[in-house]
Amino acid sequence: MVGAGVLDPGTVLLLTLAAGFTSFLTAAVGIGGGVLLLAILASVLPVAALIPVHGLVQVGSNGNRAWMTRQHLDRVMFRYFAIGAVLGAFVASFVVVQLPLQIIQFSVALFILYLVWGPKPAKRQLSRRGRVLAGGVTTLVSMFVGATGPLVAGFVHRQDYDKLQLTATFAGCMTFQHVLKMLVFSAVGFAFWQWLPLVLLMVASGAVGTWLGLKALNKVSGKQFKRLFRLVVSVMALRLLWQAGSAYLA
Repeated sequence: MVGAGVLDPGTVLLLTLAAGFTSFLTAAVGIGGGVLLLAILASVLPVAALIPVHGLVQVGSNGNRAWMTRQHLDRVMFRYFAIGAVLGAFVASFVVVQLPLQIIQFSVALFILYLVWGPKPAKRQLSRRGRVLAGGVTTLVSMFVGATGPLVAGFVHRQDYDKLQLTATFAGCMTFQHVLKMLVFSAVGFAFWQWLPLVLLMVASGAVGTWLGLKALNKVSGKQFKRLFRLVVSVMALRLLWQAGSAYLA
């Protein structure tokens, strides 16, 4: 039984191919695949399954990318981000009142734009406290909106990384965050096993997409990568603003 019996074979094939393409996009450009995949899943999955299933697929997608680039991981950044992420997940497990989606979208989008385009500190490096805060805030927000890749990328972008360091560290942080999300949703009773066949197909497709995307990444210069990365993150933030504004005016 694929997709808890609610999806036809054609839809399963579409989602499997989408997982491969979005993983390729994230590996080649640095970001964007998770948000695009969330939008695709939102058009076919039940609302209650959307964020948990997306998170489980992203564990595989980001995990593959993190493993393939593990030698470039900034372990110090990852360590402090992980501490914050655990704290954020702990708080999220007790949150019973969800903020209006439009407020979250506006806040996240504006914060992303500030992180990417705002004034940078002289050393550009986040402090230890800043790294812990980044992990905590983004993990907490992730429980409500699903795809916080652009927000995490905004923090990671402030580090003085080359393209492979950025890709590896971003993937490592996102993998850990999605694992924590799965633990929280499991604790509140979401039945992941019903969706495992679909998720396994999407993760396998995503692994191929990631491998191809990293091949493409090696052909892009560091300067081009950073420019493209900043552009894609900004487009994602502007998309959030558009969605929030459209929903508010509707």
